[in-house]
Amino acid sequence: MGKGLIKTALSAYNLGWKAATPFLKLNHRLKDGWEQRTLSGGYPAHAHLWIQAASGGEAYLTWEVLKHLENKKNSTLRVLVTANTLQGFETLQRAADEINADRKGIAVQPWYFPFDAPDIMRQMMRHVRPEVALIMETEIWPGFLNACKEFGVKTLLANGRMSTKSLGGYLSWPSLFRELGPNRIMAISETDGRRFGTLFGRDRVWVMPNIKFDRMAGAGPMQRKDNPLASFIPEDMNFIVLGSVRKEEMTPVKKIAAALVRHRTKTVVGLFPRHMHHVPLWSKALDSVGLTWSLRSTMTEPPRPGTAILWDTFGELVPAYGLADAAFVGGSLAPLGGQNFLEPLTCGVTPVIGPHWSNFTWIGQDIFDLGLARMGEDAEHVLNLLIEILDEDVPRKEIYAKANAYIKDRTGGAKAVSKQVAEFLNNV
Repeated sequence: MGKGLIKTALSAYNLGWKAATPFLKLNHRLKDGWEQRTLSGGYPAHAHLWIQAASGGEAYLTWEVLKHLENKKNSTLRVLVTANTLQGFETLQRAADEINADRKGIAVQPWYFPFDAPDIMRQMMRHVRPEVALIMETEIWPGFLNACKEFGVKTLLANGRMSTKSLGGYLSWPSLFRELGPNRIMAISETDGRRFGTLFGRDRVWVMPNIKFDRMAGAGPMQRKDNPLASFIPEDMNFIVLGSVRKEEMTPVKKIAAALVRHRTKTVVGLFPRHMHHVPLWSKALDSVGLTWSLRSTMTEPPRPGTAILWDTFGELVPAYGLADAAFVGGSLAPLGGQNFLEPLTCGVTPVIGPHWSNFTWIGQDIFDLGLARMGEDAEHVLNLLIEILDEDVPRKEIYAKANAYIKDRTGGAKAVSKQVAEFLNNV
């Protein structure tokens, strides 16, 4: 695709955004920050560095980078941080509050990521005038990248990951993305690096440690006296967490829950749906296997042994891992890519997952080879592994010590990214 065709493609893309924008306001998620997304309420301040983080997960990675950011300028290093979602924006606000209070010489401003219409992105770039743009993970927006090219902004995509499916989508327009692609891509694995190389050219791609390991470093088991659920889960009770479970794996998970209660009469199962709006479906599922259960929000005293708790309140999964004797992490008994099984591990619990964990292969196969996590081939195998862990009764501190060593050996991603950003800024 020549430059003329690319210009035509971007013009059509711009018209598509103009046509869609009136309807986008009907989306309740996009109403948050609407004036910032459309620039109808003005512009953010000038920034030397613009960091784009799609949602909450990428925002936390951005926070880690901000902690390591090097300011070699004679003046304050001004950083604009943007997100597409409310969760991401709120996380960036907390990060900005911390950095602005603790790190002299760095000023952080949160903002919603504008709609990717090329005209809007040109306006944004003209007012912000960044020298460098840092893209977290896989935020490949044509309007944004085109504006960076037009205004001579160096671009870095960091902590990059790309699935085969995503690569196939981008390859429908390979010359466009090759032309607009970042100056450098730092991928989290050789596999991801090869996919980015196929799209953008191998000479632009490096491999780096995943910043998610930096986030986990130093995390450890919460002292029981500090755990908000301590009075709720007695120490003499076998407490098993089935965390972040998905609707698509409901049939095997409900059978595992029922079997665990039958196996040990003092067991209580804590079931945490990944999506709260599916709680009514899970209540019917627990009824169908004859389990006695209670909603977490209605409980005022500890549960009876041999029952289940259906968690319908936010923010208590990690404290629950901190009290669990065993834990299964969902999204892994159906081909959904899995959920983060480092969370229970840093709480001193050996996690069990199913065979589907493609979203977390960055953690590495070694974690299973070392016995730090266990993978079941199917639901029955998962059940047996949970029972094995209950029977082994390994001290929480021992599990955490091994986990911490594993994670520590894989840190350094945030520092590597901050160094690359500093190199770009210094060579502008």
